[in-house]
Amino acid sequence: MSQTLRVYYKEKVIPVLLEQFKYKNIHQVPKITKITINRGLGDASKNNKALDTSVQELALISGQQPVITKAEKSIAVFKIRDGMPVGIAVTLRKQLMYAFLERFIHLSLPRIRDFKGISVKGFDGRGNYNIGIREQLIFPEIEYDKVDQIRGMDISITTTAKTQQEGIALLKALGMPFNDN
Repeated sequence: MSQTLRVYYKEKVIPVLLEQFKYKNIHQVPKITKITINRGLGDASKNNKALDTSVQELALISGQQPVITKAEKSIAVFKIRDGMPVGIAVTLRKQLMYAFLERFIHLSLPRIRDFKGISVKGFDGRGNYNIGIREQLIFPEIEYDKVDQIRGMDISITTTAKTQQEGIALLKALGMPFNDN
């Protein structure tokens, strides 16, 4: 399943980007190095059931067990103590990364209500892309009946691209549906 996007990258995307940016070597062609998915817990940090549910959902979506991130220092205003769970994160590389990206582009994004493409404003200027997802229900792995609360997540796609144009070209060539606004 994950081989199709990886093979597509090697056979179709690399030649297109070589031609477009006039690279002298195929190792100069930008590639995706990792995808990081994270979710801030907010009120769920005090509720163990919500924490467990979030961990299970992220494990289903990513295919890998997430890490619970803990507060490094106490913040009284937010009622956070040092060592409290404040979020969960998972970093995907290699086959799991390509499998997730393929499902995300072809299955999950089209399930967003009134979907007209994603914005190119999520690029950081160095070819890396960040997108915030408002609800976990767009992923086909999540069963609607088992969701206790709608929670979002952030997805960061890290690439070896040097410029924003290279990053946009790479993700567009892989099939990312950008809107042209």
